[in-house]
Amino acid sequence: MTTPSDVATWMVEQLKDKKFLYQEHIVYSIQKEFGDEFVFINGNGNLGITKPVLTVFNKMTPDVVWSRSDRCWRNRASYDKPGRMQD
Repeated sequence: MTTPSDVATWMVEQLKDKKFLYQEHIVYSIQKEFGDEFVFINGNGNLGITKPVLTVFNKMTPDVVWSRSDRCWRNRASYDKPGRMQD
């Protein structure tokens, strides 16, 4: 049985390989690879990643930031502000 930790671990590997995880792409890959239980339809009608997966992913990646403008996760750069959320 696949767990949120399995999905988060896979996301970490994808980030290492691709350097950027664009939410709009990775969410469909999660759905295809792991099934509907790890994604949901958000308030805007878009596919999102479930909170349990993101919670584990965030714990596994303390040096990763979320770029709001690019809607992607990436490794922290020297110019980033404190915190995970970046503009």
